[in-house]
Amino acid sequence: MSKLPVVSGKECIKALEKIGFVTFRQRGSHITMVRENPQCQVTIPNHKTVAKGTLRSIIKQVDLTVDEFIELL
Repeated sequence: MSKLPVVSGKECIKALEKIGFVTFRQRGSHITMVRENPQCQVTIPNHKTVAKGTLRSIIKQVDLTVDEFIELL
């Protein structure tokens, strides 16, 4: 298992767009993204750096491994 990278909210959003996520809505600095198939919804904080625990949770919610996420970056 690879080490978790330090990424910004924008980088995380771009990576998720590559696997079919689209922006659903934004409330403050948090952006909600959805995917139709398989159905999934995840909220990304649009900050300069996403906390490691938050990033690990996002990766787990979208059913990816850390290595697969790094490849998307």
